[in-house]
Amino acid sequence: MRLQYKIALAIAAASYLTACTSGPPKLPYPAFVQANELDDIFMASLPGVRAKQLAGDPQSRRTSNRIDLPKDWSGTSGGVPGRSMEIIVIEGELKLADIALKRGGYAFLPAGSLGFNMVAREGARILYFVNDTDPESVIRSPIIIDSDLLEWQDTAKVGVSTKELRSDPGNGSKTWLLRVASGASLPWESSTVLREGYLMTGNQQYAECVNGKVNLWQYAPGGYFYRPADTINGGPESLALTDSVWVLRETSKGESRTWPACTALPTEASP
Repeated sequence: MRLQYKIALAIAAASYLTACTSGPPKLPYPAFVQANELDDIFMASLPGVRAKQLAGDPQSRRTSNRIDLPKDWSGTSGGVPGRSMEIIVIEGELKLADIALKRGGYAFLPAGSLGFNMVAREGARILYFVNDTDPESVIRSPIIIDSDLLEWQDTAKVGVSTKELRSDPGNGSKTWLLRVASGASLPWESSTVLREGYLMTGNQQYAECVNGKVNLWQYAPGGYFYRPADTINGGPESLALTDSVWVLRETSKGESRTWPACTALPTEASP
């Protein structure tokens, strides 16, 4: 098995180097995005930071961002009244109220939460999500988690494990970490709802299936996708080139499906 992994990784690296001269494929949705290449934006709710908007809706004020907090930064979580907020620490340390969150630390602050003081004495990089108001959500109390205290849970996919950060039984929304071991591949799969992901650590070659065509590229740390519902992705060429950890989110109840191949006619899914 170890020899097969090494051969697969060599093939993946070679195919990536062959493709890198032309840049990532053009897709009808944001994928293969590198956050470092995005322009900085101003955020009134968090003054004094450098922010990269990964996705957003100006009508609802829903937004997904990566934010760099400078050394000795302080602020409050109360800048988005009426919306729920999620924070995940990517690098450094963020003190939220009296709790210090390091890499992988997670906070969910539901709509109506009192503003929490936030401090980054040595600076920090965070993911910062503002969610639409959803009356079906039943989580009404803040969640603050040190994800290092959670055990990785094995899945049916070899080399793939997860940590659940939040799962709302009301609207079905969830946020979780996905770890893919070096050399592990993923099946062709899809979700019935929109899914977004950010690569915290590692390097992963990945395939997006658009109209029956395989589009292959590599995600590095800071890689991001915003994938519409029922979009087929993965497949045997979607290899982790190193141990990789993703942050994944769905804002409504979804169902995962697997597929035998990249197809333009999704009629052969497995539950």
